[in-house]
Amino acid sequence: MDKTAIRNAATVIMVRDAQHDPRILMGQRGSKAAFMPNKFVFPGGAVDAGDADIPLATPLQDRCIAQLSHETDPALIPALATAAIREVWEETGLILGEPGTWPTPPPQDWASFAAAGYLPSAAGLTFVFRAITPPGRPRRFDARFFMVDADQQVCGDVDDFTHACDELSHLQWIRLDDVRHFDLPFITQVVMAEVTNLIRNGQTPDTVPFFRNDDEKSLFLRLGGARP
Repeated sequence: MDKTAIRNAATVIMVRDAQHDPRILMGQRGSKAAFMPNKFVFPGGAVDAGDADIPLATPLQDRCIAQLSHETDPALIPALATAAIREVWEETGLILGEPGTWPTPPPQDWASFAAAGYLPSAAGLTFVFRAITPPGRPRRFDARFFMVDADQQVCGDVDDFTHACDELSHLQWIRLDDVRHFDLPFITQVVMAEVTNLIRNGQTPDTVPFFRNDDEKSLFLRLGGARP
């Protein structure tokens, strides 16, 4: 695999206590990680080839799909949602799903998710940001950022990280006002500015920011999407 190629990725901004004392779930990447070592980040990662084959109990909302469709193969969109849910499960041990039985035996990386009695569900995912890693980095991603209300969408205890892998350490719910004091990647700081405004105003985005970096220039666009 060409590690300098741009890979599609999904990231999830999990919010709890949004109405009273908003907090965001973040963890710290390892010191030896090739991409963003030591930084505090949201759970997320690259889309896997098998993500397109995973059944979703509930798909993304129509408005979300419309906004994601900009310069994106429509066939990729369900896989982005699935990757988001998978990464949350792997890195935090939290389930974004609905009770249900898998129609066929799940792949190995979904076995424990399925064993808990759930199908992945994209019902609560809201598309809020898109960013392409600038040239010259050891890894490059075309990342779509989703926001989700953990109080409404997580199945089980939002403080139970016992099933998380070791990719992120120091998993914790950070108060919205305190996030800026952590060691964040630049793009995470930019995303947090957008998300903070949405949380404070109780909004969903009419247009979605797109920080587009290619080999010739960088652009900051707004992605529209017709309301269903």
